[in-house]
Amino acid sequence: MASQSNEITQLLRAWSAGDKSVPDKLIPLVYDDLRKVARRRMALERQNHTLQPTALVHEVYVRLIDGKHATLNDRVHFFAMCARLMREILVDAERARRAAKRGGDLTKVDLDGGVTATTQSAVALIAVDDALKALKAFDPRKSEVLEMRIFAGLSVKETAQALGISEDTVTRDMQIAGAWLKRELGQEDQRETRPLA
Repeated sequence: MASQSNEITQLLRAWSAGDKSVPDKLIPLVYDDLRKVARRRMALERQNHTLQPTALVHEVYVRLIDGKHATLNDRVHFFAMCARLMREILVDAERARRAAKRGGDLTKVDLDGGVTATTQSAVALIAVDDALKALKAFDPRKSEVLEMRIFAGLSVKETAQALGISEDTVTRDMQIAGAWLKRELGQEDQRETRPLA
């Protein structure tokens, strides 16, 4: 595992330096892990979603190849970037679907086992995306902490490592940002919700 992580880090550094051959070498190493992240992410989506985990991973790959990505220092940064791309893809799909058709069944969206929003899944996804953008405008670090914990499924330790902060800071940021997110989503008075940790 450590040797694979080192290999991934070396490939990411080569890619950041401009080596265009890296994606073809990198994807086989991270594909299974990306599918796990995509499966976790898709579990929060509506039942009849047109995207499947495999298609979501493939769309992330296309966006990684076509887009300008930030310098990816290591495996943790890479998975955080991929989780962000997955969120963008799903939000784009929901916005397009809502533009074509209004409505949807009520569902519960559980974010990191902490914030539970009972609302239309498409509305919830878009509302969370909008809230994260608003949070990023005035506190980018807390937004990144939420994104890494909720969407990438990174542990407190991995999030701390990726952001270069302490685990205690990650925990505090999650509590504060989680409370803020619940307020933004209008869920602060729901009994079934509990603070993010």
